[in-house]
Amino acid sequence: MKLYGWITSSLRAKMLTMFVLLTAFPLILVGMITYYMSYETVSKHSVATIQLTAEHLKNDIDTLFSDNRKFLDISKNPNVLRFLLIQNETYQEAKDILNTFSLYRDTYRLSDRISNMMLFNLYGKGISERRGIFELDQDLSTYPVFVELMKHPDKVLIIPPLSSQRPDYFDHSSDDGQFTVSIVSTVKQEITDEVIGYMVITLDASVISNFCNNMQIGQNGYFYIANEKGQPIIIPERSGKFTIFDDDETKLMTGDVGNFTRVVDGVDHFVVYTSSEQTGWKIIGEVPLSEVLKDAYRIERLIGVIVIFTIVFTITLYFFISSKLIHPIRFLKKKMRQAASGFLDAKVRQMGRDEIADLGLSFNTMLDKIKILIENSIKEQELIKIAELRTLQAQINPHFLYNTLDSIIWLAENRKSEEVIEIVRALTTFFRISLSRGRDLITIKDEIEHIGNYLTIQKMRYRDILDYEIQIDEDILNCLILKMTLQPLVENALYHGIKNKRGKGMIRISGSFISSDAIRIFIHDNGAGMSQERLKELKANLDQKVEDELKQDGGFGFNNVHQRLRLYHGELYGLQLESELGVGTTVIVNIPIRREFDEEGLPGGR
Repeated sequence: MKLYGWITSSLRAKMLTMFVLLTAFPLILVGMITYYMSYETVSKHSVATIQLTAEHLKNDIDTLFSDNRKFLDISKNPNVLRFLLIQNETYQEAKDILNTFSLYRDTYRLSDRISNMMLFNLYGKGISERRGIFELDQDLSTYPVFVELMKHPDKVLIIPPLSSQRPDYFDHSSDDGQFTVSIVSTVKQEITDEVIGYMVITLDASVISNFCNNMQIGQNGYFYIANEKGQPIIIPERSGKFTIFDDDETKLMTGDVGNFTRVVDGVDHFVVYTSSEQTGWKIIGEVPLSEVLKDAYRIERLIGVIVIFTIVFTITLYFFISSKLIHPIRFLKKKMRQAASGFLDAKVRQMGRDEIADLGLSFNTMLDKIKILIENSIKEQELIKIAELRTLQAQINPHFLYNTLDSIIWLAENRKSEEVIEIVRALTTFFRISLSRGRDLITIKDEIEHIGNYLTIQKMRYRDILDYEIQIDEDILNCLILKMTLQPLVENALYHGIKNKRGKGMIRISGSFISSDAIRIFIHDNGAGMSQERLKELKANLDQKVEDELKQDGGFGFNNVHQRLRLYHGELYGLQLESELGVGTTVIVNIPIRREFDEEGLPGGR
């Protein structure tokens, strides 16, 4: 309130506010929209880039295993099948198998990433590149990997490093000491399709680790490999301070592809993942969220600097302009205050040739005319009072008329002839009753019909929020009421009550005798209502004089109706107000009982 008072008390403050609102506010709004759009675009682009990098890494891994799975075709070689079926082999047969290994290495690319190839039958007899011919003394059925393959002989299993499923006699490390990944499949007899052995291809896991290291994801981001449960199996050197997912974070990795955020040591991290088709592993990338959004943050700072610079420039420009404009205006303000206090000789001297100087000359002319008008106004005050009240009675809100005509046009364009007829009939009756052959008083029946037509028109425009109900005792319909008493009150109920609430509103109009001398009419709405402070203010305003009321905005207010009723009927009659914020407002109209017109059309006795 103090800020508002400061702004409204000074032209300088108003100009400063105007400059700021006309420059800084639109710029801030544009900046916010620009930032939001940039943030969305940059974020989506960054996420798409990281996701694309993860897909590229996944394709590299899938290509690696797809190419190396071609070595499993060795198990179909006749020499291999013979070696696995017979118990005694010759040196030449073993050499042929090792030559077959070498031939496949020379044929397929990426063979240098295979550290060993091994074949063995169900009885433990085997051959490998690193060990030559060997015999296994373990029972193969004790290892889950072979149990799984016996159940699903067409399946190819990929055993990650340090897995609990890896048998002891598998190569756990390559020649240079790196961990390995094993590709295991069955060897089947060609005719019977019976499993006669197994083939194991051992890959150097550092190849996959290098893939992860070579994929850049921000300054501090990294990729690593996890199994289907989200547990890490290959962690590259770039991972730095690696933090394992907790159970809730692991549950977020639903589906084959996705992303989410998590908090690590109080820092938001962006996580993206995709799934390898060849292995079923999760390729997971993690990077601090600030690195993903760094471009968006840079745009945010730039917009902030521009806005601050604009505000400073605006204030500087304001002080320059105000120094040229405010001084003569303040001088004119001083003279006007003298004139307002009653000193009508407070003339303004010539201050230049601009609009402010013209305003000063007009002010001097106005003071001269005021002196003349004051004398005439004293004599005509009472006549003006009555004329203004009757003018108020005859007014029709032009906005209501314009909106009604717009509604008629709209209905006509949409070929709703019945609605057009209804609204035109209501508008015609509305004007007829408003004129009433120049009478000030009409029957309550006509007044009710008048507001009924008004509500009919308004309901066509506000059918989603307006409903009304009229319950008037038939005994009072032939009694007289001052014309245009109820319609302004119904209009207030609609525009200040119903339109300011959510949902559909209801206006109820009821009336009856309250004694042998008086009638009471209630206009109730279930609209927004008003606070007790506002209610007290309106009740206090009801006691203002007519001339004070006529200076206020909104001639068709409570005070106008109240003062008109008192002018015609006396101090005992008028309006009462009841309201509760959020519940609704009730206006009570108290008028005397009048039933007849005299020969000149003026109200007579009861």
